[in-house]
Amino acid sequence: MHEAPPRPDAAQLADALSIADVRAAAERIAGRVVRTPVIQSPVLDALAGCELWLKAENLQRIGAFKARGAMHAVSRLPPELRARGLITFSSGNHAQAVALAAREFGVSAHIAMPVDAPPIKQAGVRRLGAAITFAGTTSEHRRAAALELQRGSGGVIIDPFDDPDIIAGQGTATLELLEQVAARTGGGTLDALVVPVGGGGLIGGACLVCEHHGVPLFSVEPATCDAMARSLAAGERVAVEPGPTLGDGLKPTRVGAINFELARRAVHGSERVDDEQMARALVGLLVHAKLVVEPSGAAALAGALELLRRLDEGAAHTDIFFGGPRPRGRPRRVGVLLSGGNVSPALLAELITRYGDAA
Repeated sequence: MHEAPPRPDAAQLADALSIADVRAAAERIAGRVVRTPVIQSPVLDALAGCELWLKAENLQRIGAFKARGAMHAVSRLPPELRARGLITFSSGNHAQAVALAAREFGVSAHIAMPVDAPPIKQAGVRRLGAAITFAGTTSEHRRAAALELQRGSGGVIIDPFDDPDIIAGQGTATLELLEQVAARTGGGTLDALVVPVGGGGLIGGACLVCEHHGVPLFSVEPATCDAMARSLAAGERVAVEPGPTLGDGLKPTRVGAINFELARRAVHGSERVDDEQMARALVGLLVHAKLVVEPSGAAALAGALELLRRLDEGAAHTDIFFGGPRPRGRPRRVGVLLSGGNVSPALLAELITRYGDAA
């Protein structure tokens, strides 16, 4: 009997991925996901001191970029395996994305969610016809519950972020953004891209695109859940105990192994933001760009504003991270991935009341 070949490690899987995988994913999911718009706001541009190119993934199907990766991963499954049903573990947006893909392909879905998952995300999962099992408050709790569901049903687990097909699918958001910038600027590009990080699937895909195009890339996390920043500083994956944060979609115990390998070679710097910064960015996007985003979705704007503030003060990051000296004859162009818009009306009202007058 021949032994099964060993499974490649994370570094090998990361090395095997390229922008070609993202382009192939874009072809596979065309027509199943939305080509989301890129929004600009003169008021936010003035606040940032540059052009902000806001990729509105809050307008994606299920209100988040997660639809891209889930639809791609499920489309790649052999039909006989897909027919066993889908299982995943998620705080909310990936849960809805897998539920949507299951409905699209006519199969069942069962989701392990945290006990404190926002009601609006729970309702979205149920509306799409998926079953929910509640499991603890961390990604490890949810993962264990998903494995138990798999043992009972034989279904296939769709990983939230640490999977080549998920990463390639999420990379299509960055691929679209650079195409849209080029189309509107006569072939121009971004001077930097800022991406929020939970498990790292979105930034993993962004790494593949930005590395190919030479666009400097920055990660943003809640200060209380900064697994990527700590891992990049340590040179290896570091586990954290997620603390309280408005960014409920950015609370992994650890970033994905493949995503970390991609990030360590392509991410130029990491930003940490607190709840007030996310809340102010959320309200600013609502007031000035007419976009409803969740706190996790506003994290990248909060991080971009902090990065640009410190850059203008001559601290921390230098122009080299923006592809060289300040461009002549035009302001800097900074891309911002607004990752999702599934915010509860009650929280939105609270944040508008608290920060609306200062927007």
